[in-house]
Amino acid sequence: MVNKKQIRGVYLVTDRPLCIHHNLAEVVKLAALGGVSFVQLREKETDSRTFLELAKHLIEILRPFSIPLLINDRLDICLAAGAEGVHLGQSDLPWWEARRILGEQAILGLSLETKEDYFSLMHTHPKPELDYLAVSPVFDTNTKTNTKPAWGLMGVTWLKNQTNLPIVAIGGIKESNAEAIIEAGADSLAVVSAICSAKDPKLATENLLKKFHSIKE
Repeated sequence: MVNKKQIRGVYLVTDRPLCIHHNLAEVVKLAALGGVSFVQLREKETDSRTFLELAKHLIEILRPFSIPLLINDRLDICLAAGAEGVHLGQSDLPWWEARRILGEQAILGLSLETKEDYFSLMHTHPKPELDYLAVSPVFDTNTKTNTKPAWGLMGVTWLKNQTNLPIVAIGGIKESNAEAIIEAGADSLAVVSAICSAKDPKLATENLLKKFHSIKE
């Protein structure tokens, strides 16, 4: 099990249609070789059986690297596959129910789309049993089109100053802006197309990680 205090580094969020040079399994393995810290399996369109098969396959790929697999939205898939945790949005199963079902060892992250989402969280749960908060999106992105207005770099810094929980930044992140997002306060960079669509996912992961290390260490 990952040390939850070490939620940092490069966080791959999968998108099969964006895997244009390699299939999903190859992208994940190459990202693992490149030093990715987490992989989130996101499947918005597929059926449950295929989702489960993909999750089990990725767990086998990631196990030798001791890299956790998180499941987007679907608590049932997480349980059935034996994944390490789930990532939830504002309209998904309430995170406290997920914590109750999965237990304290599971990794549990929550997307915040607005500052009001954060204030609501603090009002109901001043000390939430979450492992990270995701700023979503930092910048506008084609991979998620149903989101609220982008947080921007100032939004990342604002949230960093509000909480002791690790901050995962997602949305429009690429090598050219990674350093600025880390400097703004992100503990982890969640990327989709920057790795999934790369000709060399291993190199893309390594390059993002270098940006991270140059500032954080």
